[in-house]
Amino acid sequence: MTSTTLPAPAAVPATASAARAFAAKRRRTLLVGLVVFAGMAALPYLVRDVYLQNVLILTVMYAALSQSWNILGGYCGQISLGHALYFGLGAYFTSVLFVTYGVVPWGGMLAGGLASAGVALLLGWPCFRLAGHYFSIATIVIAEIGLLLVHNWDFVGGAMGIQWPFNPDSWWTLQFARDKVPYFHFALGLFVAVWFVTYLIEDSRWGYWWRAVKDDAQAAESLGVEVFRSKMAAAAVSAFFTAIGGGFYAAYVSYIDPESVMSFRFSLLFALPAVLGGIGTLWGALVGAAILIPLTEISRSYLGGTGSGLDLILYGLLVMLVALARPEGVLSLFKRTRTARNQEAAP
Repeated sequence: MTSTTLPAPAAVPATASAARAFAAKRRRTLLVGLVVFAGMAALPYLVRDVYLQNVLILTVMYAALSQSWNILGGYCGQISLGHALYFGLGAYFTSVLFVTYGVVPWGGMLAGGLASAGVALLLGWPCFRLAGHYFSIATIVIAEIGLLLVHNWDFVGGAMGIQWPFNPDSWWTLQFARDKVPYFHFALGLFVAVWFVTYLIEDSRWGYWWRAVKDDAQAAESLGVEVFRSKMAAAAVSAFFTAIGGGFYAAYVSYIDPESVMSFRFSLLFALPAVLGGIGTLWGALVGAAILIPLTEISRSYLGGTGSGLDLILYGLLVMLVALARPEGVLSLFKRTRTARNQEAAP
């Protein structure tokens, strides 16, 4: 029996007035994005303290990685807890190609991104036949297997890891010993790229398919949505950008080992900002990272050795508070406020 073809998505409104309102809304979103990104680009020049610049870099980096996770987990509804695998692949591809073969990090990040997208497609073939928490458990197991393999693989340094050589400051090798501002701009560029891709997809046919799969995969399939292909596409895009972030992190810290790029805590750190800020939204990952990362980094720094494990406690408390008070995320506060104002202004 042939399924009915899904009609064109609501990205093409039925009436001319609705189409104009929709286009205006898209332009406003893009304009807000440009203003926010311009303001963010100025931040490292306003904050001259090196430690706080490091916090800014980590915040924007995790915002980018969380938005990458959000493509699969937020829009498509496939809750992956194994994205540390793709992050680690990106870090190791970039490091091995640079340290062993002299390939500049830009090439290593691209190779790592493409390899991770391919791995996501290979793993998606069996894993997307699992549903709900079974899929999440499978992603954890696969990521842990990857961690164990890298631990025992001498070609990539095993448990000892890989130390990057010290070179003069250069965008070509993505190494800056004296200035952290270029790292911030790279992290911001990565976030802008992921945000813009999400913006383009959000109201495209793929975006509507992903949300349909998230809401009810069986109902979506009965209407002609290609559920399996939708999940595979979301996984590939998500893995690609996550691996790019892993390559950047390797260049930033100049040393990696299995635990520092492939441990389970990274998978949590990619998911939590989006969940905290607002899952399946354009700005949720940035809002969540802006709350979560500075709070945990600064508290851990000021408490020193006595703060061991405090970041995990804070993660748990924040997730509990959001789950109880605002399951839709922090962004829902602004949406409800705006809705209330519109209702008050209405005659």
